[in-house]
Amino acid sequence: MDLSSLTGSSGGAKMSAQERKETIKAQVTNELAMANAQQLIEKCYAKCVPSPGGSLSSKEQQCLSRCLERYFEAFNLVSSTYVRRVASERESVPATSA
Repeated sequence: MDLSSLTGSSGGAKMSAQERKETIKAQVTNELAMANAQQLIEKCYAKCVPSPGGSLSSKEQQCLSRCLERYFEAFNLVSSTYVRRVASERESVPATSA
């Protein structure tokens, strides 16, 4: 994470506090996604490649591909269900006037 991008001292116009918050939030979200993807790959690798060697056999490649596909399908299902549930809950809560 580049500190100058967070403080707005990169030579351009200074970032507002809200812009800095959003930048930090986006960077943290990206880093979490990368960490989760790495864990997923490590889990599938451990499952599919019992004896690491110089290259992957076609069976190991196929296992890795299927393992990753299953995880992505499950992730997409959980994500879409969660988004629908949040949207449904938002619709059922009456709007408050400020």
